[in-house]
Amino acid sequence: MFTGRTALSLDAKGRMAIPARHREKLIVSCGGRVVLTQYPFDPCLALYSEPQWEVIANQVAGLSDAEPAVRKLKRLFLGQAVEMELDSSGRILVPPELRGLINLDRKAMLVGVMRRFEIWEESAWIASNETLDLAGELPDSINALAF
Repeated sequence: MFTGRTALSLDAKGRMAIPARHREKLIVSCGGRVVLTQYPFDPCLALYSEPQWEVIANQVAGLSDAEPAVRKLKRLFLGQAVEMELDSSGRILVPPELRGLINLDRKAMLVGVMRRFEIWEESAWIASNETLDLAGELPDSINALAF
């Protein structure tokens, strides 16, 4: 499970180093095999360990193509997915096509949200949090949680 956020820089080739505390978990849980794709609900990328990706990808793949929104979801989420492995320095290469989807150049935020990471362009992350106001937006199921 991944939590916390880390400001990171991409090198000139588009490589991003996964922080050591997360790198060890990824190596133990999946041998450093990960999948990077477009996150369909926010302007960010989603990074999954390979086993977690297989679970969520199979759920999405099992949805009926009869619905236009499902077809679009599959194209965005499954069609953009790139399998990769952490290199010997614990880095991943963020492909130019995925970087372009979120205007990611050099500065990124890596955000752990339990079963996945989100990778945000830094200024987009800051802007999304400046306007964050959850009052009135949460579903009833959240009200039962004790924070």
